[in-house]
Amino acid sequence: MAEQEKYLFRAEKISKSFGTVHALKEFDISIKAGEIRGLVGENGSGKSTLVKQLLRRYPINDTNKMLINEEPIDYYTKESIRKMVAYVPQEHELFARSIEDNILMGKGEDSNIDLNYAIKMADFEKDLDFIENGLSTIVGEYGVTLSGGQKQRLSIARALIKDAPILILDDSLSAVDGTTEANIIANLKEIRNQKTNIIVAHRLTAVEACDEIIVLSDGKISERGTHNELMAKKGWYYEQYVIQEMGASEDEK
Repeated sequence: MAEQEKYLFRAEKISKSFGTVHALKEFDISIKAGEIRGLVGENGSGKSTLVKQLLRRYPINDTNKMLINEEPIDYYTKESIRKMVAYVPQEHELFARSIEDNILMGKGEDSNIDLNYAIKMADFEKDLDFIENGLSTIVGEYGVTLSGGQKQRLSIARALIKDAPILILDDSLSAVDGTTEANIIANLKEIRNQKTNIIVAHRLTAVEACDEIIVLSDGKISERGTHNELMAKKGWYYEQYVIQEMGASEDEK
């Protein structure tokens, strides 16, 4: 397999139901290494279900086809999936240890990324200048000593230092400002240009620079394309983007 396709992820006709509720309906996605895919949609549209399916939190049935490196996902153990995926959830898992320890917990066995570089790529450097004890600061259980944005940036630094083939940011940029968000996305393109990246978001500026944005509605793909292509279609994505931009403008007044 060509190097640029080494960490290819594909899902074909993925369906998942909970009783009579269809969370995913024949969902298809294909991501080459170095690409960033955005997943957006209203609450309950199926975004989290897809992520949990990838993380093997739900059983894979015979009709679902998910592949990593062109191998079926059930070829891998749950432990190996955890090693291959760096996952930043909406609810950040921080521990009552130093900031440095919290980041280094994520370092993978084969990672070539050091602590300072991960911090820089997560745009977390500026925060450390204003935290009294810097990297030695004890986070406190659940990160009570940090702001929401600082928790997110610390968690992203921990994911980046893992240097995993697949990175999933699950609404993990919601508490950062627009400039920081743009910096992190730009850094992802630099540091992970041979890896697979998925960004799940409610704030659409977080996916604006993605190679493709997928809009989910009731478990199905309702729109897909680049930011410019979706804006030109003037569908759900366009409407939500305009609403969010108007809200941001009001907040700045």
